[in-house]
Amino acid sequence: MDYKEWEPLYKKILKDFGYNEEKDIKAAKIALDISKNLKIASINELRKIIKKKIVTVCGAAMDDEDIKKIDGIVIAADETTSFLLKKGIIPDIITTDLDGNINDLIKANENGSITIIHAHGDNIDIIKKWLTKFNGKVMITTQSKPFDIVYNFGGFTDGDRAYCIAKHFEAKKINLIGFNFEEPKPKSGKKIEIKRKKLKWAKKIITILK
Repeated sequence: MDYKEWEPLYKKILKDFGYNEEKDIKAAKIALDISKNLKIASINELRKIIKKKIVTVCGAAMDDEDIKKIDGIVIAADETTSFLLKKGIIPDIITTDLDGNINDLIKANENGSITIIHAHGDNIDIIKKWLTKFNGKVMITTQSKPFDIVYNFGGFTDGDRAYCIAKHFEAKKINLIGFNFEEPKPKSGKKIEIKRKKLKWAKKIITILK
């Protein structure tokens, strides 16, 4: 999904949640500035990993039975990284806005996971605090207009953003496991009604791309 396709959805999301586009842009600029001394993954690297491959996108509702369904390249949505690490699985790629277990995200990154870090208006402080701690390869994404080496492949939540990335880089097949669009997993400090609303958007975005 390129920005021209994504922008109409983004504008609707801004209106629906009352988000501020200028804050999204500010977050992306801050993340870009901080990331200048980090190891940046390239578009070609992602393409090489994903193109014509089977990709499994792992969501937060994963359980032990879902482990058996993993096939091909693994993209983990944020907090799912912690579950996978406990099972001895290092994701190939992680999509995160850094509100999962930071230590686990950093650990996976150090062990080879390309970590695609999403900057938006609500996580500026987290980006300032944690972005420099990632010693492995990272990529910065935004939900507003992309620029420089800040990308936008579409997507709103970590899960549907992972799906958008797999789709953008032409995965041969995309398996979704651990996704529950109806009952979000509770997270400390997060309102369940807002999470449920976000998941409705995630489901809508994935459906459009399918």
